[in-house]
Amino acid sequence: MTVTGAAAAERMIRIGEVARGAGVSVRAVRYYEQQGLLVAERSPSGQRLYRQNAIPTVRFFQQMFAAGLTSRRISELLPCWDSGHTDAGQRAMLRAERERIRARIDDLQATLDHLDEVIAITDTHP
Repeated sequence: MTVTGAAAAERMIRIGEVARGAGVSVRAVRYYEQQGLLVAERSPSGQRLYRQNAIPTVRFFQQMFAAGLTSRRISELLPCWDSGHTDAGQRAMLRAERERIRARIDDLQATLDHLDEVIAITDTHP
């Protein structure tokens, strides 16, 4: 796809700008594109060009990956995020992911509490 029409009127950014803006590698941006999570348009010379919203979108991907979601699950979330609408199955999936993440947070908090205990004990002993 080449840059034409409305997309041409919008300032498009190169893959390096997306990567820097989102704090990821160029390779990660290419991976998101290969997974169908991100769409690049092409300049007449074949360079990948992205819309400005690619930076917050890539940051969203990073957050979801860090939370343990797969690229497949993220692709299922994108329509919900883009449109703000969900069907019953999507809402169930969103709630299940939320509960999984909440359980992970609880586990991490328990680990943090234990580490704090160990630090407190070791601080009192040289």
